Amino acid sequence: MDEPTRRELGVLHRIGLAVERVARESARSPHRADVVAMGASGTPTEELDRLAERAILHALDEEGVDWNVVSEEVGTVDRGGAKTLVIDPIDGTANAVRNLPFSTVSLALGTKDLGGVKLGLVRDLTRGTTYWAARGEGAYRDGRPIRTRAWPGRGEVVFVNLGRFASPRSASLVGRARRVRSLGCASLEIALVAEGAGDAYVFENADATKNLRATDIAAAYRILLEAGGGASDAHGRPLEEFPLGVVQRTTVIAYGDAAYGRSVWEAHAP
Repeated sequence: MDEPTRRELGVLHRIGLAVERVARESARSPHRADVVAMGASGTPTEELDRLAERAILHALDEEGVDWNVVSEEVGTVDRGGAKTLVIDPIDGTANAVRNLPFSTVSLALGTKDLGGVKLGLVRDLTRGTTYWAARGEGAYRDGRPIRTRAWPGRGEVVFVNLGRFASPRSASLVGRARRVRSLGCASLEIALVAEGAGDAYVFENADATKNLRATDIAAAYRILLEAGGGASDAHGRPLEEFPLGVVQRTTVIAYGDAAYGRSVWEAHAP
């Protein structure tokens, strides 16, 4: 890894630590779940989200980097840089404010679209575990290399988005997979596929306006690819050209083994 990339990765690590401190310090606050605004993406911003985003923007100023910012809460901030930091200050807010152990800060540095993401870092705010990857440098968990696993045939573990908005096709997958988990934190679930703890992650809502944004998946996307996996939308179309913004949304099938990815595509065929 070249020195500029190493320095950029260091900045992402320090930002992740800053958000973890905010999450821990606010854990007992009775106001952490208060809705304080509507985010740029059109979803409610809780106090915890605002505190985490504020910590990130402060850290960027302290680090002296000119990266532009795309965030669920503040939207797009032009800071005069050539690169863009795509952030989800708290991925899994609904979990975090209820003290459920499935939430992260998601940070991706790149340009233009998911294919242009150079660095991705996902920090698990409960375990203190950090997943990261740099294009062409592999994927790591706490400094140790991670890889996806080969599909075991009939023993798959699949992460699926469930609930009243989930598409019928997503719900039908529950009856076919050997084991199913639904954690409510896209970046963490995709990172778990990247390290071989699961075989796929599926997100498809019946209402397209409730699907995922780049802020939800940009960092984990790079981690998964560097770990040997792949991702597409629910129809098997590549995600490389999906823009780094908060307006457009997409379905996602992320997989560790392409053979299992194909089986999920076939199951999701219209």
